Amino acid sequence: MKEKPSVLFVCVHNAGRSQMAAGFMRELGQGRVEVLSAGSAPKDSINPIAVEAMAELGIDIANHVPKILTTEAVQESDAVVTMGCGDVCPFYPGKRYEDWVLDDPAGQGIESVRVIRDEIKARVEVLLSELLSA
Repeated sequence: MKEKPSVLFVCVHNAGRSQMAAGFMRELGQGRVEVLSAGSAPKDSINPIAVEAMAELGIDIANHVPKILTTEAVQESDAVVTMGCGDVCPFYPGKRYEDWVLDDPAGQGIESVRVIRDEIKARVEVLLSELLSA
């Protein structure tokens, strides 16, 4: 394993869940984890409600741009976390995969997005501790 574990967060649009997860991992990991995020069908911009929900906790994801999922990103990652992208996520033997079942924040109000955000944070904290103790 490399010096720094790497994790890839994937959802369909790379505009909400995966961006929030990446934001938490960057913040909580404090440079100890390489963080990537991507989508199978990325949107043009990040969900403004997701940006607002993260800003409430002092995490700025406003300048991040949704990216297309590439096989290289999957191959370079130690852990791949999918969030509702189903069969479009490429699978490589030997990788750690987790599928997080989370509501899509698209079209939802800030109250609903806060619940999703807090669930993502809890899962990122567990994943981070497992990556750093591996």
